[in-house]
Amino acid sequence: TGEDEVVVDVGGGSDGLAFDPPALRIDAGTTVRWEWTGEGGSHNVASVEESASDFDSGDPVDDADEVFEQSFDDAGIQLYLCTPHEGVGMLGAIDVVEQS
Repeated sequence: TGEDEVVVDVGGGSDGLAFDPPALRIDAGTTVRWEWTGEGGSHNVASVEESASDFDSGDPVDDADEVFEQSFDDAGIQLYLCTPHEGVGMLGAIDVVEQS
């Protein structure tokens, strides 16, 4: 918390099949910036049904220059995954909290 923008690597971990960090706690109003590392093949960022918000970076890509940003204005749990790598556990979570 306390940041205006937070970066998550897409294609992190030793095999490129993880979000790094996999879980965050941010203040409402914070922008999350997912940056592709170019590792682990093609990735995307897509919210899951249980998420408090709907968001989707589009088709999976493997370009190390790919970036996707999403602002979260409302408190709640944001759950997301990489569609091609959901089966190997490429999942992420963001706990959005109201600023105190």
